[in-house]
Amino acid sequence: MTTEAYNKPNKVLFRRYSKTLEFIKNRNLDKKLSILDLGIENPFTELLKKEGYKIYNTGETDLDLAPEIVKGFNTNVTLALEILEHLVSPFPLLKCLPGDKLVATVPLKLWFSSAYKNPVDKWDCHYHEFEDWQFDWLLEKSGWKIIHTEKWKSPVNSFGIRPFFRKITPRYYAVYAEKNLKVF
Repeated sequence: MTTEAYNKPNKVLFRRYSKTLEFIKNRNLDKKLSILDLGIENPFTELLKKEGYKIYNTGETDLDLAPEIVKGFNTNVTLALEILEHLVSPFPLLKCLPGDKLVATVPLKLWFSSAYKNPVDKWDCHYHEFEDWQFDWLLEKSGWKIIHTEKWKSPVNSFGIRPFFRKITPRYYAVYAEKNLKVF
């Protein structure tokens, strides 16, 4: 399930990591809280550790087939950063998450581009690219109350129609949510 993208210098990843770190820091999450980062350990995990956060990862477990694995972690916060779009059904996992705080980022559905598909790595494909209201509803229905959201653009330094739209259209959606005792 690992991908070569983490091993290459990448301005887009650096920009996204910077925005994500800023988003996390702005939520005033105490560094004493333990954090479960869904997925494999990656450069962003290392960045958070350097910032002083206590992080655990789920590893290469297929979270579609074994969402209950997260129940084995006694953590306060869950990070679901660019992972939920890779699941066929993120709902069971979201229902099982430990702790009472969630920071999630997902790619937004773009009207000018189809969902991401990697022809080389079948694990690196998007089953979902969300509209903000869809993701909000998924979180609310799975027991989370949305506290704060942000959208980010993902510009590229090239010319053309798609690069132009990437400069003006939000690509990522970040959400901070807390467990909701009232679920409809």
